[in-house]
Amino acid sequence: MLEYELRVERLDSHGSVASAKQAETTLDTDMDGRDDALSPPELLLASLGACMVRGIQRALPMLRMEIDTLSIQLRGWRQDDPPAIARIEYRIEVGTDDDEEMLEILHRNVQKGTIYSTLAAGTELTGELVAST
Repeated sequence: MLEYELRVERLDSHGSVASAKQAETTLDTDMDGRDDALSPPELLLASLGACMVRGIQRALPMLRMEIDTLSIQLRGWRQDDPPAIARIEYRIEVGTDDDEEMLEILHRNVQKGTIYSTLAAGTELTGELVAST
């Protein structure tokens, strides 16, 4: 079983910092929000996006696919009672000449990622993977 470790420290009433390995990320923990850092829900979406990119990169050599570009748009909706991200929608665009069958195989591979699987267990998670134009 893999284990992950991360530390979060409050800097002041406007922000915090997360650190793991040799990386640091400023967090928006200001009650009024801040534009120069990601909020907790945005970090959740970013984590899902990173998981998707990693899944695609892992699958490309096995599928003998090549892509020129990769872009993911994510949207999440928060419900109030109980507070939760109730729904996430995504659109993955890959620059490739591969056919629809290969794109579907790549999309199924994305849906097997750790963060994707974790979120899908309790969140409505829908999206598509398409060739970019």
